[in-house]
Amino acid sequence: MKKLSFFVIIAVLLCACEGKSAKSQETNGETTDSIVTIEVKYAKGFSVRDSGDIRLVDVGKHEHFALVHADDVEVPGGYTKIRVPIKSTICMTALQLSNFTVLDAHDVVKGITGTKNLFNKDILQRVKEGKIVKIGMEGEFDTELVLAANPDVIFISPSKRGGYDAIKETGITLVPHLGYKELDPLGQAEWIKFVGMFIGKEREASEVFAGIEQRYNDLKEKASKVSTRPTVTSGEMHYGTWHAVGGKNYLAQIFRDAGADYVINDDETSGENLEFEKMYALSANADYWRILNSYEGDFSYEALKASEPRNELFKAFKERKVIYCNMKQQAYYEITPVQPDVLLKDFVAIFHPELVGADYEPTYYRLLKRASP
Repeated sequence: MKKLSFFVIIAVLLCACEGKSAKSQETNGETTDSIVTIEVKYAKGFSVRDSGDIRLVDVGKHEHFALVHADDVEVPGGYTKIRVPIKSTICMTALQLSNFTVLDAHDVVKGITGTKNLFNKDILQRVKEGKIVKIGMEGEFDTELVLAANPDVIFISPSKRGGYDAIKETGITLVPHLGYKELDPLGQAEWIKFVGMFIGKEREASEVFAGIEQRYNDLKEKASKVSTRPTVTSGEMHYGTWHAVGGKNYLAQIFRDAGADYVINDDETSGENLEFEKMYALSANADYWRILNSYEGDFSYEALKASEPRNELFKAFKERKVIYCNMKQQAYYEITPVQPDVLLKDFVAIFHPELVGADYEPTYYRLLKRASP
């Protein structure tokens, strides 16, 4: 009996230790995910180092944050201490908001800039109920509403119109979110890991991203083996200029990964404004033409010609191979930053339909319908 009791005690102790190590750590009654290691594989805008109970996060070259689970933890010099998980924040862009959406963390978002072109029903309902406040557009923030949101931190996009000086005076920590600068589609999506560290959802963020990465790379591998690669151009005329996606833009990378060649592949920028003549010289014989806009109503080849009569000169126009997405009808910017795999599949379905099957139903992009006879 004594021997049996001894083994029972040992088994109980082992189970207890195993359960403790498998669970997330608890600090002051709050469950954290501090034991989860964050691996940054594609994103260039942030890096992560774990140092004991401190997670050091470097954003760009000049912003440094120490994420801790207790207020009395000493952090290295030059690092701004942030107690995590944060309970409230303000998002300045749709890209940032997409990270919270995919992590099922709308409850942490207490403020956004506005609801124009916003489709998410949960966010809209929270705004209606006053759970999320609209603080105004960048450069015209309502500081009283910012304070009313009572955010632990505010995620900002430094390249935008700014207007952060007034917010800085409130003492609220501003955290740059540089996902918009990423040139790799998976790099942009990987910023869900960045947000996950702040809200205590590191494990979920890593798992969600792993799925995105797997689906993207599997389809990319299939598309890399195609025997023919069509050419594709992008954009349209607005106010006398054509904003062309540059060869380094993440969209140009998706085109390439989908088995097509972008007409400005040799360009080293993420985008530039060109005159019609320059763009026509580059794109006149492109097999496909991708357009994203906010057209009121149903966009058509007739509408495309009406906006610029010379559009009918393009080969893609003549052969009815315009690829189209209407932001008035699709939640494009508020969710696609975390769906590069879905965008890739839409384009592969157009360029190489045999790779996805005839029954595939596009989510965002499809060939623009021909006019009814």
